Amino acid sequence: MTRTLSGAAAIAGIGATEFSKDSGRSELRLAAEAVTAAVADAGLAPADVDGLVSFTMDTNAEIAVARAAGIGDLKFFSRIHYGGGAACSTVQQAAMAVATGVADVVVAYRAFNERSGRRFGQVDSSVANQENSSGTDNAFSYPHGLSTPAAFVAMIAQRYMYEYGATSEDFGRIAVTARTHAANNPHAFFYGKPITLDDHQASRYIAAPLHLLDCCQESDGGVAIVVVSAERAKDLPQKPVTIAAAASGSADNQFIMTSYYREQLAALPEMGLVGDQLWQQSGLAPSDMDAAILYDHFTPYTLLQLEELGFCGRGEAKDFVRQPGALEVGGTLPLNTHGGQLGEAYIHGMNGIAEAVRQIRGTSVNQVPDASRVIVTAGTGVPTSGLILTGG
Repeated sequence: MTRTLSGAAAIAGIGATEFSKDSGRSELRLAAEAVTAAVADAGLAPADVDGLVSFTMDTNAEIAVARAAGIGDLKFFSRIHYGGGAACSTVQQAAMAVATGVADVVVAYRAFNERSGRRFGQVDSSVANQENSSGTDNAFSYPHGLSTPAAFVAMIAQRYMYEYGATSEDFGRIAVTARTHAANNPHAFFYGKPITLDDHQASRYIAAPLHLLDCCQESDGGVAIVVVSAERAKDLPQKPVTIAAAASGSADNQFIMTSYYREQLAALPEMGLVGDQLWQQSGLAPSDMDAAILYDHFTPYTLLQLEELGFCGRGEAKDFVRQPGALEVGGTLPLNTHGGQLGEAYIHGMNGIAEAVRQIRGTSVNQVPDASRVIVTAGTGVPTSGLILTGG
């Protein structure tokens, strides 16, 4: 008997709040708004929902979201650890729940005031003072000044540049592409505000070699995704978006953001592990993808993902992104057509999943013609996850 999740579940609804720097309302209200919008988009009622999945970092308990959104009984609820690495895992767990009959309608959600409230990119010494294993891990780096995500990524970026000849301009090409796509997206914070490579190079350093424009936004907002069985999705109003593959992965000697003790530093083996599962589950290959939604909290890790997922060889992402128009609609691999977390909003990658759904529905503002196969990834440098979504 073949055991597989591929094709058993589908995304039937997506919903989001506006994306801003000051929402003016609680994180619970943002979650309830996003969930309510996603359920309505799926043509369902709140009472139909019997499962909720989120991040351990989300401040909104499932029971509180259920009350606020008018959801009644819950038969399934789950939380995923590791920050942005959880994004696609939430959909994976929702898919597993509906595929096994544990629940019928599961909503994955993430909501926060990450700009007006707690800002994840700031130094927070409390993480090194926790009385747990995470506190022990961070206690080795914080006293030496490695105390922000940008600083951790900068170490890997420097090593990557040294080993493979990549430049800051190669990282900047990711940022320029994101802002080009965001400029066409009315829901993006940077709508109407493209940048040039010169703009990227002129932006101030945050942690060399990372410029300000290599770093994702800080955003307020919420996003929710409705998952049902593939059979049920056929009877709902929206075009079904099939979950052809869903995977999670943590590689050997894994730490958070920078895994210092690996033999090879300039790599993201956990993403390679996720990619291997995605291709195996779906029976597809990198060349089959019509678009890619790659987690872009920091531009260097986007290049590394292209390599880990097999879109190019080790050290070759710089050459891939240097091809004129390669990452835009009509190019070799349209990338982050919503603007990504650099251009649309940073909602821990959940807005990227929503964009992949729009591409397959044919409703993206930067639509790839006849898009039917899209890969989505979650946060990198941490245990991570990914999806392949297909039409039909």
